[in-house]
Amino acid sequence: MAGYSGTPLVQKIGVHDDHVVLLDRAPEGFELGATGARVIRRLPRVATGLDVTLTFHVREAELAARLPTLVGRTRPAGMVWVCWPKKAAQREFGIDSDLGEDAVRALALGLGWVDVKVAAIDDVWSGLKLVRRLRDR
Repeated sequence: MAGYSGTPLVQKIGVHDDHVVLLDRAPEGFELGATGARVIRRLPRVATGLDVTLTFHVREAELAARLPTLVGRTRPAGMVWVCWPKKAAQREFGIDSDLGEDAVRALALGLGWVDVKVAAIDDVWSGLKLVRRLRDR
């Protein structure tokens, strides 16, 4: 279970059994949980339609460089969850990060995407769900 709600992560972030899910730069040991979805851990070399991506970052510059590729590989109705370390986890585990919700939102808007939900991914990571605007799907 992730976060505080007790809701399984796959349910919380909207993963369905027919989805292709990319765990991009996921920390060692990170698991999505029980799902019938096809879970991959490396961005395919050829363009494929991803339904859901969870991408993990601690640096805004790294996310800014990576996000255009991820959104370009995502199906029109798909989603990208950008994950960054929570402030408490940064203090507790000594994680140095310049990334937060406002920076993620600004990067997404610059690409024509919008944020629609924030969630606790686990005890360390928060995530912001990004999607294309309805008119752009």
